Amino acid sequence: MHILSYYSSQQGNNNNNTMQSSSSMENNDLENNNSNKEVSNNINGSGSGIFAKTPSMVVRKKSSSEDSIIVTNNSNGRMEMLRNFVTNLREVILGTKLAVLFPAVPLAVAADLYSFGRPWIFALSLIGLAPLAERVSFLTEQIAYYTGPTVGGLLNATCGNATEMIIALLALRKNKVDVVKFSLLGSILSNLLLVLGSSLLCGGLANLKREQRYDRKQADVNSLLLLLGLLCHLLPLLFKYALAGGSYSIATSTLQLSRASSVVMLIAYLAYIVFQLKTHRVIFDAQEEEDDEEKAVLGFWSSFSWLVIMTLVISVLSEYVVGTIEAASDSWGISVSFISLILLPIVGNAAEHAGAIIFAFKNKLDISLGVAMGSATQISMFVVPLSVIVAWIMGIRMDLDFNLLDTGCLALAILVTAFTLQDGTSHYLKGVVLTLCYIVIAACFFVLKTPFTDDPDIETKTSYHAVA
Repeated sequence: MHILSYYSSQQGNNNNNTMQSSSSMENNDLENNNSNKEVSNNINGSGSGIFAKTPSMVVRKKSSSEDSIIVTNNSNGRMEMLRNFVTNLREVILGTKLAVLFPAVPLAVAADLYSFGRPWIFALSLIGLAPLAERVSFLTEQIAYYTGPTVGGLLNATCGNATEMIIALLALRKNKVDVVKFSLLGSILSNLLLVLGSSLLCGGLANLKREQRYDRKQADVNSLLLLLGLLCHLLPLLFKYALAGGSYSIATSTLQLSRASSVVMLIAYLAYIVFQLKTHRVIFDAQEEEDDEEKAVLGFWSSFSWLVIMTLVISVLSEYVVGTIEAASDSWGISVSFISLILLPIVGNAAEHAGAIIFAFKNKLDISLGVAMGSATQISMFVVPLSVIVAWIMGIRMDLDFNLLDTGCLALAILVTAFTLQDGTSHYLKGVVLTLCYIVIAACFFVLKTPFTDDPDIETKTSYHAVA
């Protein structure tokens, strides 16, 4: 009995275990089926519960592929930016024949850092300014393609003579009024006689068998403005001699007249801009025909960024030039007046000089006249009066009295140029006459020295004496 009962109990336990195991297996199967459904639902975006991490695993795999795509895109973007930068660098730096002079820029900075001789710093800075001035002109033209003729014209008017403006402002900051006057006067003479004269000479020799004609209207407008500027320069000089026996301060009266005349000159230049770009633009359309055939090679923001960089570099080199001009004068035995009136303008007008000669070779004298005469008008009617106004703001006594010799040279240069351009035709002899006039003026300032002083109130600064 005991054996039977034990056997039956063991058999019952086995049955219970079998049932439990089968029940456990069924539960496991059911859980597995449910889990598979949950996984399937989760993958399809409708699942939840303890397998909620499964979709994140799938998403993680997907996000890693997206990250790789983003990394690839970023890498391609960086490569594209680097490629564009190299292309722009090659176009800006190597896009001119004056690129061979660019090494003078870092050499000038190194000469200043390592305290080389000041004449070396001046010479290297002067050489480095030539390609920078040409590149500024190129970059303003690139920006003008995107801004339109009105804004582009104003930008060219402002930045076309950026080198002269920067040198003038830096010299004013150091109270070197003589350097400002000589450099601005030299820029006007250089454009009227050297740039225009060499253009007519080269154009006449290159087109001996062709008649060279140009529109007189543009030349007449610029000559009229230059004569107005000459009047504003002459009046302070005549005013000083007329009141020589007066009882009140002559210098103060001359200064007040110069400031009033400067305001008038700026108003006239503003009217000239409106006349050129709005009301009578057809007169100046000949200058734009060449530009219409070309397209921009740089983007707007690339051109603007490079323009800012070039302007900053010009400011650094101009600071070196202004600070070392006296040392170079003493070392080389050349007067400050000759360096400021002849050497600095030749460097600053390198872009205008090259462009005007190229257009004259192509028998496009309207463009050459626009470059030379337009630049001279900008200096005379914009940069000079602006310098007087800025000096007024800075508390510096700068007037329009450029003394008798300088004003006489300016008057004769304007009159000779006006007579040369009065008939609307050109030949190489006109270029020869203008160029020789510039050489004579340069020789005059080479053999004469001006006692240089930083104090513009000393009236004896305008005296000259011969140098052996």
